Amino acid sequence: MVPLLLVLLLALILFGAGFALKALWWIAVIVLAVWLLGFVVRSADSAGRRGRWYRW
Repeated sequence: MVPLLLVLLLALILFGAGFALKALWWIAVIVLAVWLLGFVVRSADSAGRRGRWYRW
């Protein structure tokens, strides 16, 4: 009974980790797309130079 519970627990942990990693990949792709889009749509300042689109 204990080995069966250990196997089920291991399967649950691996499934959860796999789902979390897949979700993190999608989040990384979305952040990369927004970051690249920021370079395209950044506005020019009063001197005509292209400014940064983020505030850090």
